[in-house]
Amino acid sequence: MSRAETRNGHSGLSTHQPRTGLTHDPRFLAGAAGGLVSALAALWAFHGLPLGAILFWLAPLPLCLAGLGFGLPSFLIAVVVAGVALLVDSISTLPALIYLGAFGVPAALLLATALRGLAHGGGHLALGLPLALLGLWPAAVLLLTALSLASPEGGLEQSLREAVSAGLVHMGVEEPEGLVTQVIRLQAAAMALWLAVVLAGNAGLAQWLLRRQGLALAPATRWSTARLPRWYPALPVLAALAWLLADPAHALVPLSLCLVLLVPMVLQGLAVLHTRLRPAKARAPLLVLIYVLLLVFSLPGAIVLVALGLVDQFGRRNPPPANT
Repeated sequence: MSRAETRNGHSGLSTHQPRTGLTHDPRFLAGAAGGLVSALAALWAFHGLPLGAILFWLAPLPLCLAGLGFGLPSFLIAVVVAGVALLVDSISTLPALIYLGAFGVPAALLLATALRGLAHGGGHLALGLPLALLGLWPAAVLLLTALSLASPEGGLEQSLREAVSAGLVHMGVEEPEGLVTQVIRLQAAAMALWLAVVLAGNAGLAQWLLRRQGLALAPATRWSTARLPRWYPALPVLAALAWLLADPAHALVPLSLCLVLLVPMVLQGLAVLHTRLRPAKARAPLLVLIYVLLLVFSLPGAIVLVALGLVDQFGRRNPPPANT
């Protein structure tokens, strides 16, 4: 028997045995680590620690890193680990529900639908249905909230009015009725738009970081090429009709639903804008100027973006495919 065989104990045994089990599975390790880091960012904000507001909106980043680098199972592990960590830290389920409603569930839906592009042999992440979900998920949450708060005393509108009035008083701002009414009309759409920007931004940052390390499941994704499914524009139209036909005392829910469903169409308008300005030499200064104007003239700017997206998708002779 040779010296190597003697050292191994018996002939033919390799000196390096492959390690198996969950503790050595990179998908499990990435998911567990991503979930713990994401939960830590959320808990930092929930406990009111410095920079908590910034860390809270970065909480989806570790989830996206796990999912876009190691697949949907790794992402689901991360969400479960984060949810358990939040439940262990808190005496109530509210922090975990906020986390899952804002980040966990919508990010899971976005990732699952985006990965369909790879599963169906496209070689790229699908963008059409994920873009639509940025409106569908907030709309579903809005409807569930309205149903849960439904009561003869006022329901969702009264709850929002009380919350907005309390917030204005806390900031030391007078609360004229017109201002409160405007805020509650736009509140759902503003929250949906911000959530869409946060989720898309974290996903884009995660994809960029993973590609730099050679760990991304998919090649570079151009969000500027995203196009909604062709059936989607009918949804805000139906919501608008429901708002026009509703009793004025109960018109807030269909109005908010219409505005929330318009958020993906605003984002598609931005995507078209980026695509159209790509050949321009002064592209960066033009985009900065346009974004400043959009911040100053928000409502007219949103209308222009929706129209731009619709014209690009339905008005061209050869419209871009809706990559669902």
